[in-house]
Amino acid sequence: MGTETEAGEPGKGKPFKLLGILDVQNVPCARDSVLYGSLGSVIAGFGHFLFTSRVRRSCDIAVGVFILGTLGCWFPCRYNYAKQRIQQRIFQEGIKNKILFESTHLDPERKQISTKTSNS
Repeated sequence: MGTETEAGEPGKGKPFKLLGILDVQNVPCARDSVLYGSLGSVIAGFGHFLFTSRVRRSCDIAVGVFILGTLGCWFPCRYNYAKQRIQQRIFQEGIKNKILFESTHLDPERKQISTKTSNS
């Protein structure tokens, strides 16, 4: 009973590793990329087989579509993930500075307010 985990708790229990290297459960974008790549490969391979009845060529096309589909989903997803992480760090740094410098002589908002009141 202790080894069972609830759904929605990533990182708990035994990880599912693809080819022994890629932890699909904990690596961002890995699950979606593998699912989209495999779905595309099944559709492309089966579709090619229905049109041509050539088994070997259909399998080759399925493998190629799997690789291209997985990488085609992986790279944009990881790029957006990295961009989002950078923005998150910038916001955290800004919030930290806001808390640190609030109500001090180094507060940029306080300088703006004081220059507006002295001009009026």
